[in-house]
Amino acid sequence: MREFGYRRAHDVAGAVALLAADPDARFLGGGTNLVDLMKAGVERPARLVDVRELPLDRVERTADGGLRIGATVTNSDLAAHPEVRSRYPALTQAVLAGASGQLRNMATVGGNLLQRTRCGYFSDVSKPCNKRVPGSGCPAVGGEHHNHAVLGASDHCVAVHPSDMGVALTAFDAVISYETPDGPGEVPLTDFYLPVGDTPHLETALPPGALITHVSLPPIPVAARSRYRKVRERASYAFAIGSVAAALDIEDGFVRDARLAFGAVASRPWRARAAESVLIGAPADGGAFAAAADAELEAARPLPENGYKVTLMRNLVVAVLTELAERDVR
Repeated sequence: MREFGYRRAHDVAGAVALLAADPDARFLGGGTNLVDLMKAGVERPARLVDVRELPLDRVERTADGGLRIGATVTNSDLAAHPEVRSRYPALTQAVLAGASGQLRNMATVGGNLLQRTRCGYFSDVSKPCNKRVPGSGCPAVGGEHHNHAVLGASDHCVAVHPSDMGVALTAFDAVISYETPDGPGEVPLTDFYLPVGDTPHLETALPPGALITHVSLPPIPVAARSRYRKVRERASYAFAIGSVAAALDIEDGFVRDARLAFGAVASRPWRARAAESVLIGAPADGGAFAAAADAELEAARPLPENGYKVTLMRNLVVAVLTELAERDVR
């Protein structure tokens, strides 16, 4: 790791000003992803601006009954918060499915959403990668890609976003708040991650130098009847090969409301709106659940070695929705 400067910020305005003064600086939260990438030579910031002491470490109710989550709330504290556990259980389950207890104690909400892809070609600086060096190519297309994208990819990048937390937040219409030298702003999480297209190095809609300050969740009654299920290659902590965040509201045997998002299948947490459209108003049974999964996965374009993900996700969607429907009946 090459030498770098370090400054600790004590307020949001000061943190933003420090980054504005040094375009090669980066914000440092828990460091569970950024520091690893610095060791590998993928990230090479000239200075780190530590934001862990900013007053952004609380989970609070909003005036409309939603939740406002500070960007420096640790993953462990988020998962354990009683409001999250009772009103957005899939979010708690998603956070607990990610990493290890030690990493969750360090990792922050803002940092989790900004973590980079775990593609082996991206983290190996001896290999070309369009995310690291635009225009250098994507060797994963013709190489190792068994855990890569089947939705929303392009010839320029087929990597997936690794966040579990982001999948649940996407299902529940989360909104990202940020601060810039020009003032505050916000963006829905569904618009936060940019489509891959031919510019995979442009990953988010954050303005240059922006600091994520909060993540807001609207009051969504259906979220209280939600579940997150993750499939991975080993039982100990590992990144997903497929995951689903789902919520169902059933009345008289029919789906009144539904929320669905997929993980580990695209460059961003994937909101399954086609599936939701099929579900709402349909019978709460296996046939409708399978039809919903098929409607969303119709757009899948798997590579030779990751076609299994289409079947896996179909089965996972049906299983999770069935569990929610059976629980609702009881």
